[in-house]
Amino acid sequence: MPTKRDYYEVLGIPRNATDEEIKRAFRRLALKYHPDRNHEDGAEEKFKEINEAYEVLSDSDKRTAYDRFGHGGAEGFFGRGFEGFDFGGFGDIFDAFFGGVTTATRQAPRRGADLHYNINIAFEEAAFGCQKEIKILRTENCSLCQGIGCKPGSQPTRCPNCNGSGQVRRVQQSIFGRFTNITTCPQCHGQGRIITEPCPQCRGTGREKHQRTISVKIPAGVDDDSQIRHRGEGHAGIRGGSSGDLYITLAVEQHEFFQRDGNDILYELPINFAQAALGTEIEVPTLDGKTKLKIPAGSQTGEVFRLKNKGFPHLNRRGRGAQLVTLCVVTPESLTKKQRKLFQELADTFEPTES
Repeated sequence: MPTKRDYYEVLGIPRNATDEEIKRAFRRLALKYHPDRNHEDGAEEKFKEINEAYEVLSDSDKRTAYDRFGHGGAEGFFGRGFEGFDFGGFGDIFDAFFGGVTTATRQAPRRGADLHYNINIAFEEAAFGCQKEIKILRTENCSLCQGIGCKPGSQPTRCPNCNGSGQVRRVQQSIFGRFTNITTCPQCHGQGRIITEPCPQCRGTGREKHQRTISVKIPAGVDDDSQIRHRGEGHAGIRGGSSGDLYITLAVEQHEFFQRDGNDILYELPINFAQAALGTEIEVPTLDGKTKLKIPAGSQTGEVFRLKNKGFPHLNRRGRGAQLVTLCVVTPESLTKKQRKLFQELADTFEPTES
């Protein structure tokens, strides 16, 4: 008879481990070696060993007996050891920890997957809203069999291999006694039923792909990375489940000379020395067209003028932001002879600045 490993060593924990540490170690190892997830050679035996260790160490009385007398004490505590123990009980433990999938769950209606789509829109479209049409490829229920998967007029039959349970029990004898291993039925893949006459259109899948045109209304005031949700426009559900949703993510293109700051629009207005010194009235572009802006005499670079209600609309409510116009007094890079003479005459009228 092979020598049993120390239960603490099996779970990889110290002998003074707390109940929470024991539980955490079991969760990690059970998830790794569970037969439904790990099909490698030796995984099933490893899983049995992990569960045996957890059965002892998670019970305070059994753990005390094991700490005092070792495996002999544990087996004495159990009476006949693990003889007649149903390995299916380990599945109950696993399900309690990890939410194992039952037959009822596998056969229950399941919601369809969501769809995601990206749309590029212009700066002005983000400001005032727009209507877009997009084409999506999604999975829908078969139009011939209505998602059942069977040829019209026929119905699925109960799986003869598992008798409709979706699970197959296999009894094994070992040195510890009799173990019952419960696995997913390989014939019906856990569904509990099989299709003997598949639908000729979807070949028994109950689903087919279609390209659909969806009209998308983009509200005024959206921003870059805004997301619009269309309920029920995703992939079709399974076994009568509801359809998923369509999520549309917006990418707003940059404007030639506007920038956005929240609901405000930033615009830099270049003016020359004469306009800044004498003052002027200039037409500036806005989202609503050109509007006149009065520049007072003596204006300086960096001064900001506020145009009310010329910014972005507030999303889903009334009102708009402002357009902030920042002055930039431009120094000419080259002058004509006449301009140079005039600037020199003007310069002679100014008092020299102190250094």
